[in-house]
Amino acid sequence: MPESHRHVNPWIVAVAVMFATFMEVLDTTVVNVSLPHIASSMAATTEEATWALTSYLVANAIILPMTGWLASTFGRKRLLMLSTAGFTLASFLCGAAPNLASLVIFRIVQGMTGGALQPLSQAVLLESFKPEERGRAMGFWGLGIVVAPILGPVLGGWLTENYSWRWVFYINLPVGIASLVMTKLFVFDPPYLRRQSQGIDYWGMGMLALGIGSLQYVLDTGQRDDWFESSVITVLSVIAAVTLVVLIVHQLRAAHPIVDLRVFKNRSYAVGVFLMTVLGFVLYGSIVLLPIMLQVLFRYTSFQAGEAMAPRGVGSLLMMPLVGYLTSHVDPRKLVATGLLLGGGTLIWLGQLNLNAGYWDFFWAQVFQGAGLALLFVPLTTIAMSTIARERMGYATSLFNLMRNLGGSIGIAITGTLLTRQRQAVGARLGEQVSAYDPTTQALFAQIRRGLMAAGVDAATATERAYAALHGLLLQQASMVSFVMLFRMLGGLFLLMLPMVLLMRRPVRSAGPH
Repeated sequence: MPESHRHVNPWIVAVAVMFATFMEVLDTTVVNVSLPHIASSMAATTEEATWALTSYLVANAIILPMTGWLASTFGRKRLLMLSTAGFTLASFLCGAAPNLASLVIFRIVQGMTGGALQPLSQAVLLESFKPEERGRAMGFWGLGIVVAPILGPVLGGWLTENYSWRWVFYINLPVGIASLVMTKLFVFDPPYLRRQSQGIDYWGMGMLALGIGSLQYVLDTGQRDDWFESSVITVLSVIAAVTLVVLIVHQLRAAHPIVDLRVFKNRSYAVGVFLMTVLGFVLYGSIVLLPIMLQVLFRYTSFQAGEAMAPRGVGSLLMMPLVGYLTSHVDPRKLVATGLLLGGGTLIWLGQLNLNAGYWDFFWAQVFQGAGLALLFVPLTTIAMSTIARERMGYATSLFNLMRNLGGSIGIAITGTLLTRQRQAVGARLGEQVSAYDPTTQALFAQIRRGLMAAGVDAATATERAYAALHGLLLQQASMVSFVMLFRMLGGLFLLMLPMVLLMRRPVRSAGPH
């Protein structure tokens, strides 16, 4: 344990950085359900209001990979305090924004200041605890990373319906102030982390901002703009691909890189980052799919759909402390494998549901899925970081969190696109089976028509409405088939990752008490 932390209980440090992490991660999803209210109060369309979300994600993604370099240049504690203060102030300005343009500008500031909070808090935690205690520390930290995105829509919906969308931002103020005070009192830079006066890689910084910013914009708006049918998406995709390839080559040759890609030479870290990217893909992809399914097919309101997502957070909340303990006593690779099996199995479970499913069918699947995510997140983080040198921890945590976030953005983009296209394809295939000459179709049509006429509708209107109802049933079935296919795909993706666990090395335990 670093000398500077010996006089401070590490759990106090954990609480201090956890406040900041939870606040920042929550803001990636808490605004989603408030967008229609923001649009209506600012005389804008819902599509225009989505810039309040897109601007935050783009700015956040640009800063994330720079965090290690910024910490070594300005000092970790100073950067953490500046980021927390900036994020809290920007939250207040977002809540007080008089129009959409100012809200987008303040969201950019919020994203830029918040981008460093995840990797900084993770690096501080890993260095504040002894190696054999890091599993429990990551279990505590993981609560913010896994539970916050699930809690976000629920909290956002409740605040918006009962107060105002502005409270979605104001709620950050007490949390940010508490984190700032505790960081000032209890967090210290370790002695080996000294601020360095070194040359600034302006080319690397520029390419990073352009490449990551373009990629995040493409992922966030591609589905809405019909992907490569949009010239803007096409151009930005090319810019992102070319810039990021050149950036990788440049960073590997630079004397003082903005992003230290050499950490990927560590096999356990490289595999861990890949698996964490897949975890982000599946986590955020399924978080998007399930509430849409509940609202479109099962007639849940947005708030009810948010409440129905809560069991996943409960599963993670209950399992995280246990997993933190087990990580210090069991081979973490076994826990990762168990998490992949449990997470994959519960997604395939969701992929077996039909239109007769009830609340408890979703409830138990999500509880076990939350437990599986906890089994994945904590030991995976512990294994990936176990052999990283302390001096490079900031660079490693920056890339680790960046890839999880990018994995989430890719998951949201791909599942949204596949859902739209699967609906169309499945609807067309089912439509081929619906014919005026098909006895089953004839019987169902007649049954609907008779029911309408029995309710007092005239024959001509009943016939018209029966055709419309038949078409609606077809679309409903096409949607359900599409949802379950995507859940099975996400579950299968988890199961395909199982062999990757064998490539990671078991963390070396300390040889005796400290």
